[in-house]
Amino acid sequence: MMTPVLIVMIVFAVIFDFLNGIHDSSNIVATMIASRAFKPRVALGITAVAHFIAPFIFGVAVATTIGHEVVAAEAITVNVLIAALASAIVWNLLTWFLGIPSSSSHALIGGMIGAVSIGAGVSAIELAGMNKILIALFISPVIGLLLGYIFTKLVFFLARGATPKINSFFRRSQIVSAVALSLSHGTNDAQKTMGIITLGLVVAGVIPSFEVPLWVITVSAAAIALGTAMGGWKLIKTLGSKFYKIRPVHGFSSQLTSAFVILGASIVGGPVSTTQVVSSSIMGVGSADRVKMVRWGVAKEIMVAWLVTIPATAALAAGIFWIMEKIL
Repeated sequence: MMTPVLIVMIVFAVIFDFLNGIHDSSNIVATMIASRAFKPRVALGITAVAHFIAPFIFGVAVATTIGHEVVAAEAITVNVLIAALASAIVWNLLTWFLGIPSSSSHALIGGMIGAVSIGAGVSAIELAGMNKILIALFISPVIGLLLGYIFTKLVFFLARGATPKINSFFRRSQIVSAVALSLSHGTNDAQKTMGIITLGLVVAGVIPSFEVPLWVITVSAAAIALGTAMGGWKLIKTLGSKFYKIRPVHGFSSQLTSAFVILGASIVGGPVSTTQVVSSSIMGVGSADRVKMVRWGVAKEIMVAWLVTIPATAALAAGIFWIMEKIL
């Protein structure tokens, strides 16, 4: 049966998913808006639809990693999951308000580490699964940076001698690259919420084993799609204009690069940070054009936010769980 505590956990998971959509919509639409390929609302509408259908197309490998391979279900309680989600929600709201494109994925992982460590002990964390996640999170932006640089150099080589009219080609081509990026993001990020909800159902004894129900997939996909449609305008401005002046070729290259990295990770079950991958690919693309054109000071600020997120949300989740135990 669905207990009140389990329902609260599911509500928190859906809220996190919705905020994740708002928070990460900037990653998807920033370059296509900055390069003037699409009007803002059109860009957000396209990405919202793609986010909803993506999990039904590419499966739930990431959800399995998050919900089945990170913590021992028999060692934790639903309250642990609530604390982890609450921590990630608070962090997302804070960074959204400040306009800092931090990672929702890092926030969730940090929250899980903190809540599980104090609620069930470090031994409840499955090191193999956690290592898989951390490797995916920290290697993917490096790959995004390198591929963005290499792919853009290739594009410049193939387009050598072209007239300025080629900008129209890159602008129109972003409908393909933008949909690809949206599908990859919907596949990866919505599944993190699916994994948490399904883990909660297992912990509460509602389902006997870890298998993501269809209604969980539908609710999670709908929540992130709705959040994406809302748009996080402060973050869109940060990613779309503060690194450097983005032209159609930059938007096209960064979108295809990001889509390749995120979708590849999703297929093998590696949860990655869309914020990190897109930001690093934008920097790689800009570096391929001219290294000095990238405002590395902004990149440094975002990197600091990345490094701080996991320990900050872990400490916050531990504090939230401690308060919950004292009150309840």
